[in-house]
Amino acid sequence: MAAYEEARRQPAGLRAGVRNRIAGVVQQQQQIQAQVAGHPGDSYEEIEVALDEATATFWCMMRPLGPPSYTPGLLRDLSRMQARLRQLGIERAAAGLNPLRYFVVGSKLPGIFNLGGDLSLFAKLIRAGDREELRRYARACVDVVYENAVSYGQPLVTIALVAGDALGGGFEAALSCDVIVAERSTRFGLPEILFNLFPGMGAYSFISRRLDAARATKMIMSGRIYTADELYEMGLVDIVVPDGEGLATVKDYVARNRRRHNAVQALQQVRKRVAPLELQELVDVVEIWVDAALRLTEADLRKMERLAGAQDRRRALDEARRAAM
Repeated sequence: MAAYEEARRQPAGLRAGVRNRIAGVVQQQQQIQAQVAGHPGDSYEEIEVALDEATATFWCMMRPLGPPSYTPGLLRDLSRMQARLRQLGIERAAAGLNPLRYFVVGSKLPGIFNLGGDLSLFAKLIRAGDREELRRYARACVDVVYENAVSYGQPLVTIALVAGDALGGGFEAALSCDVIVAERSTRFGLPEILFNLFPGMGAYSFISRRLDAARATKMIMSGRIYTADELYEMGLVDIVVPDGEGLATVKDYVARNRRRHNAVQALQQVRKRVAPLELQELVDVVEIWVDAALRLTEADLRKMERLAGAQDRRRALDEARRAAM
């Protein structure tokens, strides 16, 4: 609008130059949109991305091809997407465009957000005593959640749209976001204690900051499953809505906070300043997790594999139900 008013006031000989400058900005904006959201299918195999320029919202929906967990393939796509999102912030600033305001992560799998770590891979690596690969996998996980936790170095608010179960690493990923919107039937939990391990990709760090250390320990040691309403009462989930209304609720949240985004985002900055999280903390916890994982017994690994089998059957059942509809 300012550029348009400037053009209207200029002598006729200068207007063409101003119009060209406006056209250049529009072209840059179109190029950025095309690079980010124009060909998501060509760029990523296990996620779908979209940029809603009208609300300055970047959407990322997980759709893992294998188990409904953080497999190496899904982690690879998420890492590439996150690097692109950081670069997008730089490009928008250089083009004179407004910064992004929201990042939303969700899932395309009905009834499942994410069921956590790749347990079959864990068992294989532990039996092989492969410390380096375990460390590499865990580090990839914490790199992903840390980018959410620090908002990609941009003035945006991160939102987890949890319209299905979030267990283990899936719960940790949701906790890494500023806002958690959960549908009512969603279940959350940290089941790692069932096979003599602990959630090593951020659970203690995130829960102890949102609540306190005592309750973080209690949740981890219990291994119990929580409802969305229970976590809302505890203060871990921000918004609970009826099933099927999660997507609309996130869009409504963005629209309702359009005029006060500055305050919402600044408050999140304050929270992170008061209780800062450094990447090194997560990396140090990963080292403890790797050591603990390599001490698991064969009996522990069999329990882990039974849980992995249950997760695979859960997805197969969901797919069969969808096919029958």
